[in-house]
Amino acid sequence: MAEAQNSTVGSSTTAGSIAVAAESTVATRMSAPPSFDVADFPVPHGREEEWRFTPLERLRGLHDGTAVATGDGVKVAIGAPEGVTVETVDRDDARLGKAGTPVDRVAAQAYSSFEKASVVTVPKETVLTEPIRIAVHGEGGVAYGHQVVELGAFAEAVVVIDHTGDAVLAANVDYIVGDGAKLTVVSVQDWDDKAVHVGQHNALIGRDATFKSFVVTFGGDVVRLHPRVAYAGPGGEAELFGLYFTDAGQHQEHRLLVDHNVPHCKSNAIYKGALQGEGAHAVWIGDVLIEAKAEGTDTYEMNRNLVLTDGARVDSVPNLEIETGEIVGAGHASATGRFDDEQLFYLMARGIPADDARRLVVRGFFAELVQQIGVADIQERLLEKIDAELEASV
Repeated sequence: MAEAQNSTVGSSTTAGSIAVAAESTVATRMSAPPSFDVADFPVPHGREEEWRFTPLERLRGLHDGTAVATGDGVKVAIGAPEGVTVETVDRDDARLGKAGTPVDRVAAQAYSSFEKASVVTVPKETVLTEPIRIAVHGEGGVAYGHQVVELGAFAEAVVVIDHTGDAVLAANVDYIVGDGAKLTVVSVQDWDDKAVHVGQHNALIGRDATFKSFVVTFGGDVVRLHPRVAYAGPGGEAELFGLYFTDAGQHQEHRLLVDHNVPHCKSNAIYKGALQGEGAHAVWIGDVLIEAKAEGTDTYEMNRNLVLTDGARVDSVPNLEIETGEIVGAGHASATGRFDDEQLFYLMARGIPADDARRLVVRGFFAELVQQIGVADIQERLLEKIDAELEASV
């Protein structure tokens, strides 16, 4: 197995392919088979491939079944434009779990523990001009949840999921994108300092449909997210963007899987992170599988990390498995490096104060991703948050 890990300040790494299971809902051949049943997953001990970077002792019992849901876990408020259906459904609703099956114990625990789920439906051929906004606010307790967003054929929508407050949360989110539909999702993790959030995001992309995801992580003590993509027909396109800013003591982990399981689909993943402070730890795992039947695939994934201070650690592992030679293209890259002192000197030599110069360099690092979000208030908020993070470290 060739992989890049434990990247230190100033290092640049890339990784070779690892064995990834052919079944669309399996992360690696070393993982347990996907299942909705918690009993099918052993309690992790930290030596497993999919858990070796995660501080299990800080998950507050989400991984071993000792975290019991409380009434003051989270409150969810959904604001939707006219024409959108918002439902609260029971566990037997056929749309739940349609986009993907849990691939680890926490996801299975979340699926078996929620009482009611929210389903947001955009009817076919409906083009929304305003975002659907889902506010998830932590009330200090433990919660399990399930959210479904479904777009009918040729519909277009933007969904913003905003996580704030303090909670211990395990939740699954399903995105079902109909044929020819276009869905953009912005998931913001702006938790308080003590929050714990573990989530699996499943996207099922229809024929000629487009799915664009932005995962933005700032807050929380431990945040571990698992975005996953599979295709329901040829011609589908997925763009997965991520932005994270990891402070002292925080653990932020993003584990992607794009399963090219049908022919003539595209995917592009770009995640960028900045780290500062003692004990700041960011993990990025990018798995792309091109199955034997997925001829004509075009895919690329990239992770970039900017280390602003000593004491921070990055583990970045891009993985690619190709089972057919009949593809358009496939590639991956990863790099981790220090703050560029030459850029800082260049700006300061032209009369820009050191703090402002530092802010400009970091803003420029993230600008490529922020500008593509397309939701003005979210873009402004993220830039303000980046500035606040930098000011706190001065």
